[in-house]
Amino acid sequence: MSATIAPGDRDTAQTVVALIGNPNTGKSTVFNGLTGLKQKTANYPGVTVERHTGSIEIDEQAVTLVDLPGTYSLTAQSPDEMIAIDVLLGKVESLTKPKAILAVADATNLRRNLFLITQLAELDIPIVLAVNMIDLAAKKGIEIDGERLAAALGIRVAPVIASDKTGFEQLEQSLATAIAESPPARPILLPTVHAAAGELWHKLDDAGRHLMPYEVERALIDAHGIAERRFELVASEQLFTELEDLRMILSTGSSLAAMEAKARYDLVDAVLKDVETRREPEVTFGERLDQFTNRPVISVVLFVLVMATVFQAVFSWATPMMDLIDGVATSLSNLLMVALPKGALASLLVDGVIAGVGSVVIFLPQILILFAFIIFLEDSGYMPRVAFMADRMMRSVGLSGQSFIPMLSSYACAVPGIMATRVIPERRDRIATMLSAPMMTCSARLPVYALLISAFVPDQHFMAGLINLQGLVLLGLYLLGIIGGIITALLLKKTVLSGPTPSFLIELPPYRMPNTRSMLIKLLARGKIFLTRAGSIIFTVAVLIWALAYFPRPQTILEDFDNRRLVAETTLQNPALKQQLFDLDQREAATLLEQSLLGRAGRFVAPVFAPLGWDWKISSAVIAGLPAREVVIAVLGTIYAVGDVESNENALITRLQDARHTDGTRVFTLPVVIGLLVFYAFALQCIATIAVMYRETNTWRWPLFAWLYMTGLGYTSALLIFQFSS
Repeated sequence: MSATIAPGDRDTAQTVVALIGNPNTGKSTVFNGLTGLKQKTANYPGVTVERHTGSIEIDEQAVTLVDLPGTYSLTAQSPDEMIAIDVLLGKVESLTKPKAILAVADATNLRRNLFLITQLAELDIPIVLAVNMIDLAAKKGIEIDGERLAAALGIRVAPVIASDKTGFEQLEQSLATAIAESPPARPILLPTVHAAAGELWHKLDDAGRHLMPYEVERALIDAHGIAERRFELVASEQLFTELEDLRMILSTGSSLAAMEAKARYDLVDAVLKDVETRREPEVTFGERLDQFTNRPVISVVLFVLVMATVFQAVFSWATPMMDLIDGVATSLSNLLMVALPKGALASLLVDGVIAGVGSVVIFLPQILILFAFIIFLEDSGYMPRVAFMADRMMRSVGLSGQSFIPMLSSYACAVPGIMATRVIPERRDRIATMLSAPMMTCSARLPVYALLISAFVPDQHFMAGLINLQGLVLLGLYLLGIIGGIITALLLKKTVLSGPTPSFLIELPPYRMPNTRSMLIKLLARGKIFLTRAGSIIFTVAVLIWALAYFPRPQTILEDFDNRRLVAETTLQNPALKQQLFDLDQREAATLLEQSLLGRAGRFVAPVFAPLGWDWKISSAVIAGLPAREVVIAVLGTIYAVGDVESNENALITRLQDARHTDGTRVFTLPVVIGLLVFYAFALQCIATIAVMYRETNTWRWPLFAWLYMTGLGYTSALLIFQFSS
């Protein structure tokens, strides 16, 4: 089997295979192992749930592999779970009903995983079960007879080790066979309930209201679930009342959901009795490590050490690659300046494109290092332990460890962090988490932090070079974001979103060494997203800012400075002539920039930001960065490239360090820099975050509140820092 991407969007023309499994079973590793880099990410139509698909080829047939959200059962309570069911039932636009299901199960906890498999067997779709992590199961003394398991369930079973693709050949062969074969015989766990649901479906169908028989049965069993709400929307009031009456009669004092769960686990236990054998397990290194690191004090100390190491590496390891990118940009700028005549085109390419986009791309190594650490910690099983550790802290502000997971996701980007709040059942807690998540330091803030820290924080080392002052400052900014998010949640839960603290349950997967291939695929995907933004949004803004900073160019100013140069050339000799011409070039560039459209707009808004110690250039950059905060780097790069020729270096850091007011004083003093850092730690400058917050809450009230609150907090903090420290 070879992985290929079919041209265009051919989802509807291809055979669809749905990939599903419990969280922490290695489902993503299986997906990455089958599809490689040939993946697409989008949203399902009409919802903000992400859709991950990959194209593979089986026996010369194009197959679309759809990676469904991780779930423990098909009892839908959240949008993620509902999307999974809709894909399986063939009810999602642009995707045909799956020809087969590829389910992934954890061999070390097969009993829990088989609960979902028995539910999938009710969908009349062929199933291939990939029993993953058989190596870990063997270390725990667990042996699984795959042939007996396949015979007992009527499905195909392939034991695999997804981390090194062991067993994938058998898995691919099983998929090829399953696509063409009949589905397994459906297990009927509660015959009376199944028959009653069938009669109710016939009545619904006769009334011209259409749901699938499976959906009617789920509506009958799962009280207050999404299936029941869908039934209520299409059924008459009489039929809905009949459903409620049937549920009460059939449950006999219990609940149908509890009765079904017991019957399902009875079936699972009967299957496992014949297919699974257990012996005395070895005590693994991972289990010893787990026992040691889960102690309260040790877990907190370990977390701080891990985070400190990450931020030290962000500065220490990235420097060589950043220097290389900067060198390439500088060489390219010099080459263009020599090759092109002085004028608008040369300025556009050198000062607009290279200085603008290049000033952002230079931070790609730091972002990739940060992402690599985050991916490693997620895939190793450490992140769920951090969420468990944070539960007590989150409860002190009225939330739970369940809210910590979306906040943790926001370190990469607030958009998936806000989308991850869908797993929180209570709306008040979900909104409080949404409003706190943008406080976390996302990757868009990292270029701003890295620029200002590199330029104005000394590169000093302590403890024999192990501790870097720049890394400590970065760690402090990340902690500041956490504190801001916690305080925000506390204020909301004590006021407009007050309510009981939710319960929190989380599975702690075993520690394991992440799969290198899977990590690289995720890392490349995130790097691609960053470069796509640099090549689209940031490029567009950089060119626009260059145009605003370059035009108009009053002829009177150009003629005046040409005359001054002519006078200098006739009256002065080197080296005085060289210095005079250099000074004239500098003053001409500054004068033209002040007369440009950007200069006029910057001076117009400058009084608003003057109490923060910002000049009109900083004010212009911050305003231009409202759609996406990392754009401020491109804007500063363009402004200082166009208007500042004092430095022979092209590096933006050097230009900022040398920036002066008209009276000769430095622009970027320590109070200004600290204020800027804190402003960006708090301010909400991301249109995408605001848009997804609107889509998740279905109102502009909360996004508007978030923008006013966070931006106001950033402005006030920068104001207090500058005024008091000055």
